[in-house]
Amino acid sequence: MQGKVAIVTGGGSGIGEGIVRRLGAKGVKVVATGRSQAKLDRVGEAVRGSMDYSSIAVDITAGDAPKAIVDHALGTFGRLDIVVNNAGSFNFGPVHSTTDDMLDEVLAISLRAPFRLCREALPHLGEGSSILFIGSTWGIYGTPGGGAYSAVKAGLIGLMQTLAAEYGRQGVRSNYIAPTVVRTEMTDSFWDLDFFRRTNHELTPLAGECTVEDIANMAAFLASDEAGFVNGQTIAVDGGISTTRFLDPAAVAAERK
Repeated sequence: MQGKVAIVTGGGSGIGEGIVRRLGAKGVKVVATGRSQAKLDRVGEAVRGSMDYSSIAVDITAGDAPKAIVDHALGTFGRLDIVVNNAGSFNFGPVHSTTDDMLDEVLAISLRAPFRLCREALPHLGEGSSILFIGSTWGIYGTPGGGAYSAVKAGLIGLMQTLAAEYGRQGVRSNYIAPTVVRTEMTDSFWDLDFFRRTNHELTPLAGECTVEDIANMAAFLASDEAGFVNGQTIAVDGGISTTRFLDPAAVAAERK
């Protein structure tokens, strides 16, 4: 992967920052995007001297954002090999309480923006290139309260599969990572609440927590030549929650009140 160039959207914190750091450790030159220049600069300071890093603060939903991002990557590093669509909206709720404004926000950030960025990047991607989507297990199974969030995550799978079929012969591989809920700044406030323990921890066969590093490691693998024949796949990084009917033994034995 040495010398390849990647774009990582939502690269200023959380999973995006983890992917930036992991790709950088593999010798990839990275352009991180996000709305906050301060967050992007903080990442830049943290990785200074250890990798080639550049950033561009944009609203990913803006009309000129895709061209600005791709032009920045080409102008800074001279090529483009990897596109990681990580930015998204964490706005979710039941369908009956989802307003048009909520729906429009999630569609714009989490589906329309990745579609447009891929469209802009494709002419510059060739043999050995990779497009990744950081989605969610909520895109591969139904869950109460998923609403627009689940709908767009499932929509990204359709986009990924279409790209895999249409551009595979061009040497461009497309894949989708479906993380379970990862502990970040965004999720920390409810991580230890009883309802979340019941609906997440107690349904996951593997003990422990899914980390940013777990997702970053999978992204780095899928973007590398080691995954050179992996195309059109949805890969869950979820401890087995999406493919099992596991319930923690303590929860099975608990008495109903």
